[in-house]
Amino acid sequence: MCHRRHHGRSHRIHSIRHDIGLLALRLGTGSVLFAHGTQKLFGWFGGHGLEGTGKFMEQTGFRPGRAHALASGLGEAGGGTLLALGLGTPVAGAAVAAAMAGAASIHVPAGFFNDQGGLEFPAFMGLAGSALALSGPGNLSLDHLLGHRLNQTWMPAVTFVAAAAAAACVISRRVRVLRDAEEERGTQPG
Repeated sequence: MCHRRHHGRSHRIHSIRHDIGLLALRLGTGSVLFAHGTQKLFGWFGGHGLEGTGKFMEQTGFRPGRAHALASGLGEAGGGTLLALGLGTPVAGAAVAAAMAGAASIHVPAGFFNDQGGLEFPAFMGLAGSALALSGPGNLSLDHLLGHRLNQTWMPAVTFVAAAAAAACVISRRVRVLRDAEEERGTQPG
């Protein structure tokens, strides 16, 4: 009898710690993504807004630049907000992963580490969003409060397939745009 009581108490403590840990990860990851996305969308926190980000996206092969800046900003700010709230967690995590895959494609040539402009930041944010989509938001979330209507067991697989397909299309189009621009520069008289 004593063993069962101890086991039950231990399980409750583990569950509470698990939920608090997921809440901390969701709030931290979601807040960083929200701030990063609103830099693109509104120019908040020293960002360049849609106009400046759109020009940058255009230069890096994401055309039309403004539309890609909007999609990227919404994926980051919207996905980050939903992760922080623990609402629609599989969709939010997949949106974050897709947005970060696009960002990583820009940073890959600079290597891994962020101080050299590498893909460290988008890789980590994409991994955190993916992990939260797979683990679920925990009990301290809007998904739990709503009976997990937006967090069904089938959703992570479906949302990740959709997000991966969208990211692959966007990145492959970017690669084509950059390759075509390079070929055009090569055929112009010097």
